[in-house]
Amino acid sequence: MKTLDLLAAILVLAGLLAAATHLLHEDEEVVSGFATVIDGDSLRLDRFEIRISGIDAPELRQTCSADGRTYPCGDVAKKALVDMLAGRVVTCRLSGHDRFGRRLASCEAGGADIGAALVGGGFALAYGRYRREEAAAQRQKLQLWAGSFERPSEWRKTHSGQDRS
Repeated sequence: MKTLDLLAAILVLAGLLAAATHLLHEDEEVVSGFATVIDGDSLRLDRFEIRISGIDAPELRQTCSADGRTYPCGDVAKKALVDMLAGRVVTCRLSGHDRFGRRLASCEAGGADIGAALVGGGFALAYGRYRREEAAAQRQKLQLWAGSFERPSEWRKTHSGQDRS
């Protein structure tokens, strides 16, 4: 009888390990194809609306200033992402959801990490990742860092309901 109990315990343990592995990787999915840009840090790929994890880009209606002039930095960030993805296959590793139900993902196009490129080019801010890229963009006074801007998270607080990225 002890052999049967041991065998049953091993089978139960194996089943629990398989279930745990499935749960750990349930949200981890890779999607690839041509993407449509929504804004400076969001895109549509396959059947998913994806927010690029680790970055925060200015909102579409957000403005910034440089050289004493105001400019549409949200539109500039979106255009930078459009240019980066033009004609390239995008691959995203999905890793959860944001508070709006969008999928969070690390994405690449043409072998380049999209989040790193946007932050490194000064089009977006680091949001939990890409601190070195942000520091380099700031030192070089690229895009956002060439003038003054309100952090997108702060802009959203004073313009609630207008944008959601």
